[in-house]
Amino acid sequence: MRWVWALWLAIGLALSAAAVTAQQATPAVSAEALDFDAWESTAQRAEAAVEAGKASNKALEGLRAEIVTWRERFLEAQDTHGRRIATVQSQLDVLGPPPEEGNESAEIAARRADLDAELARLQAPVLAAAEAYSRANGVVSEIDEIIRSRQAEALVSLGPSPLNPLLWNKALADTLDGLMLMGAELRSNWDNELRRFQFRQQLLLIVPLTLIGLVLLLRGRNWTARGLRHLQSRDLPKTDVWGFIVSLGQVALPLAGLSLLVMAALQTGFAGLRMERVLGAVPFFGAVLLIVWWMSDRLFPNLPQQSAPLEVDEELKPAARRHCMLLTLFLALALVVRLFEDVSGLSEETAAVLAFPVTVLTGLELLRIAQFLLRRLAPTPAEGSEAGRYLVRAVRMLAQAARVIAVVGPVLAAIGYRGAAEGLLYPTVMTIGVLALVLVLQHFVEDLYALLSRSEGERGEALVPVLIGFLLVIAALPVLALVWGARVANLTELWSQFLEGVQLGGTRISPADFLTFALIFVIGYLMTRILQGALRSTVLPKTRIDPGGQNAIVAGTGYVGVTIAALIAITTAGIDLSSIAIVAGALSVGIGFGLQNIVSNFVSGIILLIERPVSEGDWIEVGGQMGYVRDISVRSTRIETFDRTDVIIPNSDLVSGTVTNYTRGNTVGRIIVPVGVAYGTDTKRTEAILREVAEAHPMILANPEPSILFKGFGADSLDFEIRAILRDVNWSLSVKSDLNHEIARRFTEEGIEIPFAQRDVWLRNPEALRARPEDEDKGDT
Repeated sequence: MRWVWALWLAIGLALSAAAVTAQQATPAVSAEALDFDAWESTAQRAEAAVEAGKASNKALEGLRAEIVTWRERFLEAQDTHGRRIATVQSQLDVLGPPPEEGNESAEIAARRADLDAELARLQAPVLAAAEAYSRANGVVSEIDEIIRSRQAEALVSLGPSPLNPLLWNKALADTLDGLMLMGAELRSNWDNELRRFQFRQQLLLIVPLTLIGLVLLLRGRNWTARGLRHLQSRDLPKTDVWGFIVSLGQVALPLAGLSLLVMAALQTGFAGLRMERVLGAVPFFGAVLLIVWWMSDRLFPNLPQQSAPLEVDEELKPAARRHCMLLTLFLALALVVRLFEDVSGLSEETAAVLAFPVTVLTGLELLRIAQFLLRRLAPTPAEGSEAGRYLVRAVRMLAQAARVIAVVGPVLAAIGYRGAAEGLLYPTVMTIGVLALVLVLQHFVEDLYALLSRSEGERGEALVPVLIGFLLVIAALPVLALVWGARVANLTELWSQFLEGVQLGGTRISPADFLTFALIFVIGYLMTRILQGALRSTVLPKTRIDPGGQNAIVAGTGYVGVTIAALIAITTAGIDLSSIAIVAGALSVGIGFGLQNIVSNFVSGIILLIERPVSEGDWIEVGGQMGYVRDISVRSTRIETFDRTDVIIPNSDLVSGTVTNYTRGNTVGRIIVPVGVAYGTDTKRTEAILREVAEAHPMILANPEPSILFKGFGADSLDFEIRAILRDVNWSLSVKSDLNHEIARRFTEEGIEIPFAQRDVWLRNPEALRARPEDEDKGDT
């Protein structure tokens, strides 16, 4: 696997080089280069507009964009002369504070004055940029507050009720006037001789664009459907992946045809200003319809062999697709009404009357699709995956919320709260569309991962697709925020605050600094792992160092390498550790109290690796546990007992407790075998037999020779002991068993008895056990 590490290292180096190049290619804005007079003019204009409060939202958004641009430049300028200021400050620190008595030498006083002047000169533009940044930030906050308050007022404002019959005639007349106005523009351009001449000149372009656009618009989906059926008929691995890619033609081909038709219509020159705005929005409306049409085919496929994210009965899939298309059609129709309202300048009453039928139709269709999901969505079986059950529960919860909004929205619109109705109903429809798109993409990611990994397991069980799905959900959050009324400026503001980073002491840590730190640290970590692998597999095996020492060297190299990598990464990222020393000290106190056991075990692990009182493979006994040391880590040591179970022992117990190491340094060890014979046995003969048995065993050393001890007179036997030195103490149990077998055989041949425990029982009052006469009489009766 070395080539894998090398590949990651090469990628990391390439990314770091690219980052450094990009950083060098984009010079930072210096504080001296800022035009503070231009900024003052812009700031006064913005503050006047905020104070008046009469500017439109569009004008306020334009001012806000200008202020944000200035604010970003001020933020960059605050880093001007950072290193030079730090150098001058360190020089002043070396000189120390001026003496209180004032008896300082003239040279040092002059030097101190020069450094103070230099520091003030360097800090002046930086402080000006910081002050301007604070002012810009305040103006941006005030503009955001005004726009938010206006949005809130639009949601809760009560307008004319579309159910008022007095408004219907005026609404019809205004609508006809708007259509006639667009028609008048078209007739006026047609009557223009110059426009007709330009039209004839563009015919060679208009005709091909129209023909190609019609063909793509009318036949594009059919061609894609043929390709999908052809894929299903062929036995290709993971057809769903290729089917997903081919199915994108259902959106791309018709959308390209629609764009060509719009281009051809604009090339005629007959469209007026209003019609040009309408034609410019046609590709957007077409894209919405085509994407939803495509998603409905992916969610509820009409091909039985094709897998789908949602399990729905085959006979219900056409109805599901129809509900999706109708809901999207009503949404597009609502957007068309809004566009016509803006183009024609309709009054509030007319706009409310025109929008109400579309709102009612959208609410009814949303209610129908919610009821469909609640009643017709196939429940996941009990033996299914937890992810499938969670998906069904989530869809049902979304359907229940949509059912409530489908009823509340049209009711609010009927009362006159058009803003609140449209702010609830249409974002709900778009939310369903965004979540459906995420679901389709997640399903494709699972198919793609299964194809690339050649996995035959259950779908969605691997970690990678789950993580990618999580990223898809994260990516959908900004879209959902925009759907529910958030402004692009709000999202850019959050992004700007994220890029600014956090302030720790006198150091600002930005995401760029963090990424630089992470990249350099990862490179250093990978290099450390490569060095450890080389030491473990190539260098250390060729030395005479024991395995425990080799493990200590490899572990120590890892600690040193990670520490050096962290220091280099911190230095490269420009993080000043001295400015966060107080914070780090406070954290260390808390960590010391909360993690003192872990720290103790960590330090004990380092001591074990350095002193090596125990090594891997040693037979030890600690805390009542006996076994072989299999692994020593920085926190604990793993011991394998003789019954093949693993016991994890904290390293602090090995350092502070009593440890018996039976094989430290060498495997030579002593065993003691107790033997008892019956009273009356010849003790000298017994000693000779035991000596012969001990000397005959191959694992017992001849020098020093085994010794036989006559321990004494026991309660039941004459007690002897065999004390012998083994070549390998790991075989002590087997040797004891062999000796006991041989002793039993030799004692049987020699007629020597091995006694067992005997006890004589004396009764103090035996007459108490005899039955009394009256008891015997009762027994006879």
